[in-house]
Amino acid sequence: MKESMTIGKLSAKTDVNIETIRYYEKEGILPPPPRTQNGYRDYSEEYTKRLMFVRRSRELGFSLDEIRTLLAMVDGGSLTCAEVNDVTLTHLDAIRKKITDLQKLEKTLQKIALQCKGGKTPDCPIIDALFQT
Repeated sequence: MKESMTIGKLSAKTDVNIETIRYYEKEGILPPPPRTQNGYRDYSEEYTKRLMFVRRSRELGFSLDEIRTLLAMVDGGSLTCAEVNDVTLTHLDAIRKKITDLQKLEKTLQKIALQCKGGKTPDCPIIDALFQT
């Protein structure tokens, strides 16, 4: 017998907020589930698996478009390891660029913060630096 659950049970089982589940449905990440006679969403175990895939992908920083691409490969049956690797390497490159940008930001903020004496005067080098272009 097929296990079915409400959106609340799916949310609890996957640790994904109910509104996020609805958003993923609206965005086509999750297909619309069948409805019960009372109009409630009726989720199967397949939704749990798919939602866990999406949640884990989001935790790794994949965008919704990247997740859509991966799911389209899975859903279309044309999934190859090489294609998944291409998506992953592209994502990895973006992550490395973000790390570089964050390291630059860290150095800049550290430099600005060191200029502050923490006094009670209205002059603040941090505020002044933020106003600079």
